[in-house]
Amino acid sequence: MKKLTIAILMTLCSYSLVSAEIGVNVGISGNMGVFTAEAEETMGTAGRRGSERATSVFGYGSIFLEKELGQYLRIGVDYNPEDMDSEATSHDKLCADVGSETATCDQKAKVRFTDLTTFYAAVNVTENFFIKAGMVEVDVITLESLGTGGTYGNTSLEGTMMGVGYNKDLTNGLFVRAEGSYTDFDDLKINGDTGETRFIKANGIAGVAGAISIGKSF
Repeated sequence: MKKLTIAILMTLCSYSLVSAEIGVNVGISGNMGVFTAEAEETMGTAGRRGSERATSVFGYGSIFLEKELGQYLRIGVDYNPEDMDSEATSHDKLCADVGSETATCDQKAKVRFTDLTTFYAAVNVTENFFIKAGMVEVDVITLESLGTGGTYGNTSLEGTMMGVGYNKDLTNGLFVRAEGSYTDFDDLKINGDTGETRFIKANGIAGVAGAISIGKSF
């Protein structure tokens, strides 16, 4: 996904240089979000399970490029070039695999999110207020140290985003924005690489975020 995102950004940037008179916006954003998820781990043929609800707070910067389509509509792409790590979790888990029904294994894990990209459309409902909706994609890198052995693979997530915001034009084509959004990701399943049946399922992956942006119109 990273190569596709970079290609889109370069295409839009090149297009803006040769088509400045027909409306292209570029800018940067500071974002803060809170996301929650319910995760369940299933192990072994007996289907031993453990579940946990996690909440993580993220702060990150992003860049965006937009194309205006008339007076009221614009489409764009927002890309976060930074990696974001979730909070690390650690808990003891019964692991009969090691030869004792009462033995416990230390399970440590966290998740890294990379190449967070949002493709969106925004519609002006007044001169300053707008509504926004789009599709979100992010790569998910698992970082774990499991006393029960094995590792989990990496994957990607897709979701939908809805938001509202306020845009204020300044002088010389500059503008500032404030917006809030809600994102709901699809459910996730990651298989382990060990011989036994092992996988993690996550559902209810959703969160809210706020952003302050500054940009320039060409």
